[in-house]
Parts: sequence; structure tokens; C-alpha cells
Amino acid sequence: MSTHVSTSPGTRGTRRFSPSALRFFALTVSLSCALLLTVADVTVSAAQAAGPSGVDGESITTIDPEAQTGTLTAGGRHTCGLRTGGTATCWGDNTSGQSTAPSGTFTTLTGGEHHTCGLRTNGTAACWGANAEGQSTVSAGSYTALTAGQFHTCGLRTSGTATCWGKNDHGQSTVYYPTATFTSITAGAGHSCGVFTNGTGTCWGRNDFGQSSVPAGTFTAIDAGGTHTCGLRLNGTATCWGDNFDGQADAPAGTFTMLTAGKFHTCGLRTNGTATCWGWNLNGQATAPTGTFTTLAAGGTHTCGLRTNGTATCWGWDASGQTYAPDDVLGRPGISAGTNSSCGIQANTTIVCWGSDSDGIVSNPPSGRFTGVSNGGSHACAVRITGLPACWGDNTSGQATAPNAVLSTVSAGTSHTCGVRSTSSIVCWGSNSNGQTTAPTGSYLSVSAGGAHTCALRTTGAVACWGNNASGQSTAAAGTFTNLAVGDAFSCALRTAGTLRCWGLNDQGRATCRPARSPASPLVPTTPVAWPLTARSSAGARTPGARHLHRPAGSGPSRPAPTTPAGCAPAAISSAGAATRPARRRSLPGSAEPSR
Repeated sequence: MSTHVSTSPGTRGTRRFSPSALRFFALTVSLSCALLLTVADVTVSAAQAAGPSGVDGESITTIDPEAQTGTLTAGGRHTCGLRTGGTATCWGDNTSGQSTAPSGTFTTLTGGEHHTCGLRTNGTAACWGANAEGQSTVSAGSYTALTAGQFHTCGLRTSGTATCWGKNDHGQSTVYYPTATFTSITAGAGHSCGVFTNGTGTCWGRNDFGQSSVPAGTFTAIDAGGTHTCGLRLNGTATCWGDNFDGQADAPAGTFTMLTAGKFHTCGLRTNGTATCWGWNLNGQATAPTGTFTTLAAGGTHTCGLRTNGTATCWGWDASGQTYAPDDVLGRPGISAGTNSSCGIQANTTIVCWGSDSDGIVSNPPSGRFTGVSNGGSHACAVRITGLPACWGDNTSGQATAPNAVLSTVSAGTSHTCGVRSTSSIVCWGSNSNGQTTAPTGSYLSVSAGGAHTCALRTTGAVACWGNNASGQSTAAAGTFTNLAVGDAFSCALRTAGTLRCWGLNDQGRATCRPARSPASPLVPTTPVAWPLTARSSAGARTPGARHLHRPAGSGPSRPAPTTPAGCAPAAISSAGAATRPARRRSLPGSAEPSR
């Protein structure tokens, strides 16, 4: 990166750089045991997606009405955020095109000094803005996380390994452990850091102020700033190291849910949702406003936060309009519906449940802040911001005894639960009466737990199922898919072409939607039909997770599917997945800022 610092860490030089780091926060919540997926004014049950023969059903849209996406990133003198629909909006400095976001939908954004990068819904990365150092020339492949440094960028591949590109004058783009797997990654001014799957941290690149000398112990996240770095411990306390000339490494006492390191200041989100900042404050960048937030992003000399109502608030230097946040709502809550109760992630990232409380789901949700929740009917599980799962409710089969593992997503079934580890492998717990918790090896994007079987989406796009197969629900369809959802005894997956394929029990036998009708209007048995629809997301887009659906209670004679009369709008199914922990990432700011 373009920096100039004195050669001795004990002396001060003229620093002409502005790194920053930040963190994103996106919530995706599953309707894990829902009878129906509701999108806008139409609904579709999993059994409606295929005819008796299990052929492909209708082409469907892949919108996500339940997901909360609240991503902010603060760059050098610009800021970007994700709208609820997944499109990006940026404001502030645009001299290099860093605020001109491309079209399409993203799951996360990260801002550098004069460039911005985003992770698209299909797992590919896109960068825009300055590219003099190659920081916007993305390495091919799929990613689960991105982080933009001052003049370099790093990403976590679906395998969990890290790769970096761009400026490499201090070795910041040369990953020291290229074959190791990480749970998070962060890029600073001239150094990069990551958290290994065992929770320990490592940094590489510039170390003249000790910013790459990670202390012993374990972390849930690390954030790299200008010439300092901060880490979040498992107990929620903050530890910082490196340059401390302005007090940016003097972490206050207390517990936090996230940290974000800017150029010469640091901010943290406390467990009560309030923001605390420390370090250089010449422009007010470390004077956090009152109120509660769901995420924070520290830039060069400004900071932004996402309020619990989804609006962005920024403070600090505003020479390029980087603190003039738009009126866009950047987040909304999500819901997971179980058999007789429902749970949701509120805007402040806490859990609220309602409905029947026979198993304590409604009255005993865990405290703290979460990225997603999955209601299995008699028990529920959620992923904390730290990535650790929490379960409650019925635990007769151990389905609510969550392992001590960092997860990216979790799905609660009837009597078992499964999650995708940060390493992309699957871990399951609870009843194994039919082998539903004996997950196959491999790398996965999402998992969906059903009645007594489980299905998961491999990183290759193929579906793997295991467990009870009495109705063929575990005989996965061939091909490549972008999302899946399983019920008691059936499974469905969304093909890359946008069509839905289901297999297993088909006692409902409905493959098409039906128009509004009077109670006396009969259904006319006929052959299911399929018609094309323009999907909202691009074909082949990788979705965050998988939905889990329950087949309606009761049984009866199967019946053929009704015809869809003209004018009957096809139902849409959400592509959102099981409770998802967003991959972490950062941003960095610019050099044309006030000197200290």
C-alpha cells in the first residue's frame, strides 16, 4: 500500500495512508419447519413443485422477503450499503468510480481506499474503482467472504482457504498459510489477518508497529486497521495490538459483539447494541452517537452504523459526503415458522418467538445477538454473531444440545439439527434413528434438516441426502442446484435454470398454483404444467442457505394436480436459507485526509 512510516516502531513518521476495516452484518433466516413459504401474496408448498412423477416443476422467482440484509462498509472517503433487495448503494468520493456500484445483487460489500468489492449471490466476487495495484482484478472462483484493504483485497474461498490480490510491497497479499482454512479474514493498510478454524489468529505483511504480532488465545473475529489490529475474544472482550499513538489499541473494558478498526480509531458494538469508539478523534470519528445499532463500519476518518430501524447514521469527516447517508432502509427482520410457533430476528438482532409454548420455544429464547434462527417445531436453533449455535426447546433426542463449533448456517429438523461449519463441512446432532445425523464428508454451502432425513447443497451445486428414504425423499435428483428445502418426507431443490425439482412423498400431488375460487368451485384434475418466469436473481446464483418445510399434518388419498387457468400467477419460493452467519469482511479508507 502507499504508505510511508518511519523505520522504527517507536518513532512517528508522516503517514500517508488511510486503511480501515469493517464488518458486515446480513441476516438470512429460514422458514425451517414451515408448512408454506409465503412470498408476497402467493404461497407454494413443497409438494406443489412437482407432479406425481417428480418431473421439474414451474420456473420460479428467488426473492428473499424474510431476510434482513444490513451491510455497511466504510472506505477511504466513501461508504456503501446493501439495500434489502440485495442491490448496492454507495455515497461519498467517486473519483475512481468506487461509489458507482454495478447492477445485480450482493450478499456483502467491502470498501478499500479507492475501490469497493462485493460478493454476488452466486458466490463470485466483483470489484470496482481504482485498480492501479490490481486490487480490483478479482481472482477467479467462488468465495464466502471478501475484505478490501487499502490497496489490496483478500477473500475466503468456499474451501475455507484464503487468497489475496493487489499491492504486495509488504507481503500483505502473500498468504502465509495458503493451505490452511480460516473462519474469517481481514485486510488492513499493509497487513492482512485471519482466524483459523481452531480460533487462533495469524497476520502477515507489515509489522513495524507490531500490528501483525497476534497475541495468544482464541478469537471469534479479527479486524485490521491502519497500523493496529483488534480481535474479539470468545468471552466478548476486545484485545488490540500494534500502533497505539492515538489510543486506538486501548480497548475499553466490557463485552462486544463486533469490532471495526479504522485508520487510527476503533469502534465496537456492545452487547446492548450501543456503539463505543476510541482512538484518534480530530474529526469526531470516535464520538459515537447515542442509540442502538446492528453493525458498525470504521473508515479512514469517519464511521457509520446501521440503526435498528435499518437506516444508516454516519459521523466524522465529511469532505466528500461520505457521512451523508441516504434515506434507504438497509435492513429488515426475518422470520422462521415452526409447527405451532414462529421465531424471528428483530432489527436489533435479538430473538423473539410467538405462538404455542408447549416446548418452551416462545418463553425461553436465548439472550444475545444472532444472525439467524431456525424453528424445528418442538425445538429451535440460532447462530450467534460469533458463529456459535444456541438451541432451546425439546431435547429428548439431544437435538437442542448444540456442539461447540463455529457455524455459518443451521437448520432444525423434527428431532435433529444440522449445521454447516465455517470449514464447509457438516455437523449434525440429535436423533439418528434413520441415519439423519450421519452426514457424508465433503464441502457444502447449505443444509436442510427434515423429519428423519437431511439434504445439503454441495459446493459443486449437487445435492446430497441421507437418512430415511421410505418415500424416496433421500434419493436426490441429479443435476446442479442453487437452493434446497426438505420436509417431513419430501425434498425440493431449485435448479440453476430456475425450475423446481421435488422428490419423495407426494400425497398432496399439486404442481401448480390455483386461482381464487369460491368454496363450491371444484378442482379439476389434470396434468401439471410448467411455464418460464424471469427469476429475480441470476441463473445459477448461490443462495445463502436452505429452507426446511414440513408436510401438512394428516393423510389422505393423493389427488392429481389442478390446472392453472389463464391469469393465475405462479407461486414464488424464497431462496433464503437456514439461519446464516454471514462471512466476515472489511473495508479501508483513503489517504487524502486530515493529518494528525
